[in-house]
Amino acid sequence: METLRHIFNSHNSRLIQKWDHYIEVYDVYFNRYRNKEVNILEIGVSQGGSIEMWKKYFGDNVQIFGVDINPRCKNLEDDKVKIFIGKQEDRSFWKELKKQLPKLDILIDDGGHTMDQQIVTFEEMFDHVKEDGIYLCEDIHTSYMYEYHGGYKKRGTFIEYSKNFIDHLHGFPSNSTRGNAVKNFEYSVNSVHYYRSMVIIEKKKTICPVDVIKGNMTVGHVQPIGLQKTTLSKKIQKRFAGIVRRIEGKF
Repeated sequence: METLRHIFNSHNSRLIQKWDHYIEVYDVYFNRYRNKEVNILEIGVSQGGSIEMWKKYFGDNVQIFGVDINPRCKNLEDDKVKIFIGKQEDRSFWKELKKQLPKLDILIDDGGHTMDQQIVTFEEMFDHVKEDGIYLCEDIHTSYMYEYHGGYKKRGTFIEYSKNFIDHLHGFPSNSTRGNAVKNFEYSVNSVHYYRSMVIIEKKKTICPVDVIKGNMTVGHVQPIGLQKTTLSKKIQKRFAGIVRRIEGKF
């Protein structure tokens, strides 16, 4: 099969505009979907070039859905492509659209890149991605640009918003009360990957990490410093103590 790089480099039809390093990143995460039944939503249809690229890359079994504010994009529809016209920052638009879409294998946010658009889209559409699917937001460098309502370390930007994903992913030992949204993220996400100007969330239904033990202890055990301090939750202390008992029980 042709690589995505070859497909992109040989493209001479409708306009595609991407940061060059995106091509290799796409290939890493999308390759497993090639020549399979796959539902894709791309926000930001623009001139339609990337839709042509996805059709070549994924094969005959792909179904592509697009969202744009330009009504002329409807002219790009065919038997493999369905275009919806609406405002990305409009929550009611997404709520209605979900009624018309199947669950998605891949969601690509290449829309207007403002903070409201990226955050609203994530909050409304993340749950519509399949439990083993991929959510990808592009051009997150706009979080540092004033014209997109961004700024370095500015509250309310998508990049600052997404930094919470790190806390959500590690929520299982937390002492704090966690809301349902955090728990949903914690138990539905396998990994979060940042690249220049993009973040990729790989979904996977999961549970709290499970401790496993293999091999034999050879040098004994030293109590970790601060284990008994109140800064560690009783739940974590109990879990660690149980591991130590299982290990020492082998002797």
